[in-house]
Amino acid sequence: MTNIYLLNLAISDLLLLLTLPFWIHYVVWKTWVFGHFMCKLISGFYYVGLYSEIFFIILLTVDRYLAIVHAVFALRARTVTFGVITSVITWGLAGLAALPEFIFHRIQGDLEELFCSPAYPEGEEDYWKLFQALRMNVVGLALPLLLMAVCYTGIIKTLMRCPNKKKYKAIRLIFVIMVVFFVFWTPYNLVLLLSAFQVTLLDTDCEKSKQLDVAMQVTEVIAHTHCCVNPVIYAFVGERFQKYLRHFLHRHVAVHLSKYIPFLPSEKLERNSSISPSSGDPELSVVF
Repeated sequence: MTNIYLLNLAISDLLLLLTLPFWIHYVVWKTWVFGHFMCKLISGFYYVGLYSEIFFIILLTVDRYLAIVHAVFALRARTVTFGVITSVITWGLAGLAALPEFIFHRIQGDLEELFCSPAYPEGEEDYWKLFQALRMNVVGLALPLLLMAVCYTGIIKTLMRCPNKKKYKAIRLIFVIMVVFFVFWTPYNLVLLLSAFQVTLLDTDCEKSKQLDVAMQVTEVIAHTHCCVNPVIYAFVGERFQKYLRHFLHRHVAVHLSKYIPFLPSEKLERNSSISPSSGDPELSVVF
């Protein structure tokens, strides 16, 4: 079941990544050239990818919690069917969370300068901006942080009672993914919250508005780079991934190089490359 959630997390990252070329073009040329439909679609997909990523990180944490703290129950509940069903439900919830983007984003401006931005009902702009900021901070920061704190507290207590090296390895990747997510997204969430409360909490002079805009752009860039970081985490933290990578390099790179570099022991390399990585824990066979 862990591998199903990790696959969906990778799809979430990919969905986010696919929207970035459109936003980069929009920022560089300062106009939206892709039409009204693409404005809604790209905006919606971006937030579906973002919220699904958050939800799947939560599911991974809960999955580890069940596997370690409630092992007997987990043997019955943690099935492939349950993983697929919860994944489908999670994508549905991510779509609901991103629904305002599909509804309100549209092209605005004149022919020379077109903007792809939310157009809220007249007189309700402040309400919707506040709602968007609170939604992002509650769903994207406070709720995951609370659930993960509860789950990892239970996990740590269980591991303290019965230390197990395999269990430590099993939670390491999910824990690193969680920490990295918060490091990259917390600054953006906080700036977004400040922007929503700008009128009531901050002076609305031009200089401070510019500083807030710059902070928003910088933290948004940091947040966007997060979707490129998870594959690096898999490579450096996932032991199973490392074994397959070493096996691949032995088989497809080192063996061929030995034909041209005489001091590389080709027979030993070929023998090593013929041995596949050990199967390890079947539950974590794809990642760890």
